[in-house]
Amino acid sequence: MRSYPRNSPEAAARVLALLLIADGNVCRSEIRALESLDAPATLGLAPDGFASIVQGLCEDLMLTASAGEWPCSPDDATLAALLGEVDEPALRRTVLALASAAAQADRHLADAEQRLLDALRTRWQVEVLAGVEA
Repeated sequence: MRSYPRNSPEAAARVLALLLIADGNVCRSEIRALESLDAPATLGLAPDGFASIVQGLCEDLMLTASAGEWPCSPDDATLAALLGEVDEPALRRTVLALASAAAQADRHLADAEQRLLDALRTRWQVEVLAGVEA
């Protein structure tokens, strides 16, 4: 699994990418929600940078998945490592707010999406009350 500098736009975007692929179905409404919130710019990415982060995550997960394992769901150690790359409180709140908005965009919160949001709140000890913080 590739790593990114701590608190980098790429590390933060990869957490959003995890949410998008969590249920194995990236919905256009989730992408539109992130676009409407200008997620790439909010995180400091180039406009086309988010797509490459999603692609890189999928490639990494496919390479590290065991036979018969659902590749969209990293194991606990990998998830902890990925979430550990974002430790700045304001960035955590921003990522959680963006992830929540994307997860709710299709009006269906899949179990895998809920588990990831719960993991973000628990491991990061962060809650988002309303809106996206920049």
